[in-house]
Amino acid sequence: MRNVFFRLATGAALAIALTASSAYAQKKYDTGATDTEIKIGQTVPFSGPASAYATIGKAQAAYFRMINEQGGINGRKINLIQYDDAYSPPKAVEQVRKLVESDEVLLTFQIIGTPSNAAVQKYLNGKKVPQLFAATGASKFTDPKNFPWTMGFNPNYFVEGRIYGQYILKSYPNAKVGILYQNDDLGKDYLNGIKAGLGDKAATMIVAEASYEVSDPTIDSQILKLKAAGTDLFFSASTPKFAAQAIKKNFELDWHPVHILDINATSVGATMQPAGLEASKGVISVTYGKDPGDPTWKDDAGMKKFFDFMAKYYPEGDKNSSFNTYGYSTSQMLVQVLKQCGDDLTRENVMKQATSLKNVVIDLALPGIVGNTSPTDYRVNKQLQMMKFNGERWELFGPIIEDTGAAG
Repeated sequence: MRNVFFRLATGAALAIALTASSAYAQKKYDTGATDTEIKIGQTVPFSGPASAYATIGKAQAAYFRMINEQGGINGRKINLIQYDDAYSPPKAVEQVRKLVESDEVLLTFQIIGTPSNAAVQKYLNGKKVPQLFAATGASKFTDPKNFPWTMGFNPNYFVEGRIYGQYILKSYPNAKVGILYQNDDLGKDYLNGIKAGLGDKAATMIVAEASYEVSDPTIDSQILKLKAAGTDLFFSASTPKFAAQAIKKNFELDWHPVHILDINATSVGATMQPAGLEASKGVISVTYGKDPGDPTWKDDAGMKKFFDFMAKYYPEGDKNSSFNTYGYSTSQMLVQVLKQCGDDLTRENVMKQATSLKNVVIDLALPGIVGNTSPTDYRVNKQLQMMKFNGERWELFGPIIEDTGAAG
């Protein structure tokens, strides 16, 4: 009798457990997600003044093709919808509205560029659609209090600028600093960041500032202004087209100041080669990822996975491009978030998972660099390492720098 009771009690407990488990495993979907599909959307400058970034979108599309071929995420295929915004804010608004209202995506992913993201930020937050891993580091995209549905991926531009300012104080304390910056949130964040890093010395060390518009054909006049001011340390807060122009113009003028360049414009293929490899020699910047052109990583498991991916899924792409490693890495991070979502593919849970990343290591992160986020700190990348261009490739130097201070 006792054994019979035990079996009945055990059976009842099992039934209760299974019922609870079934309730817990209930699938939850918002618009854009089903048993078979996860629909995501993005705009990319496939044309226009920032078309050098087009390859990022192509690499991302290739990565999701690979994931789908491998069975998708928790059995669901990713449906990536891409539109060209030509790096034009009005075009971005038009295309993002189409993604949300016509295509009905679950989330937007990696909208490329500060101007495009700024143009759609209020709209997406109003609709409570995740603006996930926006391809910008401007401070306004890591502001959970005011924009809880927006999360940038890139290192914060203000923080990166502050790191450069601190580096200048330590390595070039008597420098006469000239700053070229893009006249938008990208450039202004860098400008304010470097001033914060220089602190009390900013007013005396910065001898000239010059801004440009993305619609400007050249920046020759700005370079001449900075040179005439006696600049011997030149900081360029720019995108690839204008960064290449600056490097080339400096070389033509036989002007060789210490040259610091922001992370957005460090692509060898999109910046250094068009500017001239010899002209680019000695340029300084930062990174958080492995450089595919660096022989240091030739036997690295993560780099081998990247090269295999490029060979099979994006053979026409440049396997040595940092833009393609960026596309690969951002896609890998999104897959991590979607895996964590399990069967709860609601927009709210997407943001919950994206803001609770714990020590995530992706294939191409530098050793020691991990991804951590929280509901109060949306920044994915807070660790950087300095690097210098040797005329062929970037070479790392110094320790991993972590700056978790206020982001602007």
